[in-house]
Amino acid sequence: MEERANGTVAHNSLAEYSPITEAGKPDSSHSCEMYERNKETMQLKKEISLLNGISLIVGNMIGSGIFVSPKGVLIYSASYGLSLIIWATGGIFSVFGALCYAELGTTITKSGASYAYILEAFGSFVAFIRLWTSLLIVEPTGQAIIAITFADYIVQPVFPSCEPPYVACRLIAAACICLLTFINCAYVKWGTRVQDVFTYAKVIALMVIIITGIVKLCQGHSGHFQNSFEGSSWDLGDISLALYSALFSYSGWDTLNFVTEEIKNPERNLPLAIAVSMPIVTVIYILTNIAYYTVLDINAVLSSDAVAVTFADQVFGIFSWTVPVAVAVSCFGGLNASILAASRLFFVGSREGHLPDLLSMIHIGRFTPVPALLFNCTMALIYLTVEDVFQLINYFSFSYWFFVGLSIAGQLYLRWKEPDRPRPLKFNH
Repeated sequence: MEERANGTVAHNSLAEYSPITEAGKPDSSHSCEMYERNKETMQLKKEISLLNGISLIVGNMIGSGIFVSPKGVLIYSASYGLSLIIWATGGIFSVFGALCYAELGTTITKSGASYAYILEAFGSFVAFIRLWTSLLIVEPTGQAIIAITFADYIVQPVFPSCEPPYVACRLIAAACICLLTFINCAYVKWGTRVQDVFTYAKVIALMVIIITGIVKLCQGHSGHFQNSFEGSSWDLGDISLALYSALFSYSGWDTLNFVTEEIKNPERNLPLAIAVSMPIVTVIYILTNIAYYTVLDINAVLSSDAVAVTFADQVFGIFSWTVPVAVAVSCFGGLNASILAASRLFFVGSREGHLPDLLSMIHIGRFTPVPALLFNCTMALIYLTVEDVFQLINYFSFSYWFFVGLSIAGQLYLRWKEPDRPRPLKFNH
């Protein structure tokens, strides 16, 4: 049986479970007591620790982007030196955004991330638009992109010299989405344990690439970094497009803000998880790109749609198949984090009355928002029918960053509107 997350029970449930007095009428006082008890107890369970939170953020940020975006950054920067500066700038931008979200998350202790913050700052109408944009575009397209990338890379070792079958890839992507939805429906702990394991696995895979690059540098393979700024494109439009590609890889730092109500001691653990995660991801991204650039020249990077695979082909020999598998592992963990966060967004939105009440229900025994998870799964499966993955990326990117900016504007507005509001953490711009 499921009940709505704010503790209210469907009217028929009250009628069914209210005890009957001798006169044959429901005991209204007992009904009120049961209503209040349910209101207090039926909430999402606080299961997410500091370590789980760090794993969620790192796991969602390190998805398919770092294995694809280096080409996009290099196309518009046109040099290794400038591209590394853009990667570092993207990390700094994301750190500032994450710090703003840390303040928002400890001030407005609701799950839902930017939806909850826009609701608080600008009211129901703007939040309604934000919610339905996420419902129809942002979350399902993002998950479809990751699932497609997972499927493409997991089958690549089986088809080393040709394109993998389209239908097979899409079926594997659908199976991946359904499996992770089931895991997150079962127990909160199952979802976070999956996240922990795959976060460690993907970081280990990237560390192998980084260590390989450092070894190559120590062996004297530094020729690609001589005159590293030669040919740089200083055009503002090109720099913006290069930064946009880098920011695509950094997206996901708001993951923990979607599940604020499930974090143990959120005033401490939310900002601490962000403070630990962001430097880790930024350093990993910069060092990974240095490793790529140590082994590959600019033409090799620009001619490759999967830089990590090209890197592995030149370095690991017969073990080059391990990198596509590592990319698939990375995508699997990123998809799990995205599903975990997205279901909570829909759950919170329906609780506010912006979505059908069905989506606000949580399982009475497992404390997971099962209807929201199933709806999110259905939408992601629908987007798997879109053949062009870059079309999905275009759908995702604009909407995501627009509402991040709107949330930060809401933070400034709330500071002006409610200067005396308690703020456990305050970020001074």
